[in-house]
Amino acid sequence: MAAGQEVHLDDLPPELLSIKAPEAGPVIETWQEVFQHWVDQRLKRGDRNIAKEAIESAEGILIITALQATRGRRQEAARLLGYGRNTLTRKIAELNLDV
Repeated sequence: MAAGQEVHLDDLPPELLSIKAPEAGPVIETWQEVFQHWVDQRLKRGDRNIAKEAIESAEGILIITALQATRGRRQEAARLLGYGRNTLTRKIAELNLDV
């Protein structure tokens, strides 16, 4: 119970003052570090086929983002990604992308 309208640290019970915050772990700064952490966690869980999952997910993100940047122009998106137009069309179908 505080004596006034404001609560100060001195007003808190001792058990609250001795609680330590959990360690946050390493700071992740790049997408490569995030990806490495994801791979590490999946491997520790014993997951399989993570390369296929990661590659398909990354390709889907690349394609959708390139198409958004080109306002749906597939030939331009393919060029930005380093694909041929037919390759882009095939990958859209293989990945079942909703574009």
